[in-house]
Amino acid sequence: MEFRSIEHVIEALSASRYIPSTEIATVVFLAAATQKPILVEGPAGVGKTELAKSISLYLDRPLIRMQCYEGLDESKALYEWEYAKQLLYTQMVKDKIHSVVDSADTLAEAVEKISEQEDAFFSERFLQARPLLKAIQSEKPVVLLIDEVDKSDPEFEAFLLELLSDFQVSIPEIGTIKAKSIPFVLLTSNNYRDMSDALKRRCIHLFIDYPEIETEKEIVRMKIPGIEEALLDKLVRTVANMRNLDLKKRPCISETLDWARSLMILQADTITPELLASTLNMLVKFKSDAELVKERLETVIA
Repeated sequence: MEFRSIEHVIEALSASRYIPSTEIATVVFLAAATQKPILVEGPAGVGKTELAKSISLYLDRPLIRMQCYEGLDESKALYEWEYAKQLLYTQMVKDKIHSVVDSADTLAEAVEKISEQEDAFFSERFLQARPLLKAIQSEKPVVLLIDEVDKSDPEFEAFLLELLSDFQVSIPEIGTIKAKSIPFVLLTSNNYRDMSDALKRRCIHLFIDYPEIETEKEIVRMKIPGIEEALLDKLVRTVANMRNLDLKKRPCISETLDWARSLMILQADTITPELLASTLNMLVKFKSDAELVKERLETVIA
C-alpha cells in the first residue's frame, strides 16, 4: 500500500488513528513520492513519534526505531563486531592455516597466500547489525524513526548525512553497503539544539505545533470514544488556555488524553476550579507550573 494523493494520506493516517493536518499530509505524500527523509520538529508530545508509527501501520512496514542520546556512536547505531564469535572462529581455523601456507617457501609468500583468503574475521558474518544497518539491509522496506536526533552529538549528526542522502553506509573493514530497499525515514527533534544546514538540506522540514481546538477534540474523540461533547469542548479549551500561560512545560496531547480519561473515571460532566485543581497533576509536571495554574483557575477554565 502506498500513498496515492494528499487526500489519501489524510484518509489512510486517520484510519491508523492519527489525525493529520493538510500540511502534514502534504509533507508525507511528497516524502513518499521523492524518497526524502522528513525532519519533524516541534514541542514534545505533539505527535511526532505517533506520525511515524501511523505511517508504519498503514504501509504495513516494520518500524525500526533508534532513540538518540548524548554519546550515541556508530557502534550503537550502525554495527558492532561480535568479538566472541570471532575468537571461536579463530580456534576453529587454526589448524587449517597450515594447509594454506605449507607450500610457501618464505614468510612473505606465506603472508601473501593468507591474504588471498577471505577476510574472514571482518566480514558480514561477524557483523552485528544495529538499527541503521538493519534498516538498509532489510529486504522489505521499513519505516526508520531516528527519534530525538537533537539529543545526539553533532558528530553523530554528521555521520547520518551519508545515510540520509544516498541511503548507504560505509564500514571501514567492508566498504559501502547500499540499501536493499529505500526506507521511509523520519527524524524527530524537540529543538534541544539546532540541526545543521547539511542535515536540513537532506530532509523535508515539518514543524508540528500544538493542535488547533477542533483537531485536538477530534483526537480525543477518536482515542476516548463516548466522552460527552460538552465536557470534551470544555476540556480541550481549558488545556489550550493553559498552554497560553508561561509554563515550564505546556500540556501535550498525551496529557490532554490522560486528563480526559481521569475525568471519565471520576464521572465528571463539567470542569470546575476545584476539579481542575485536584486533577492538575495529570496536566502539569512542575510545582511552579501547578502554582501558576492555581492562581489563574477562574480564567483558565473555558
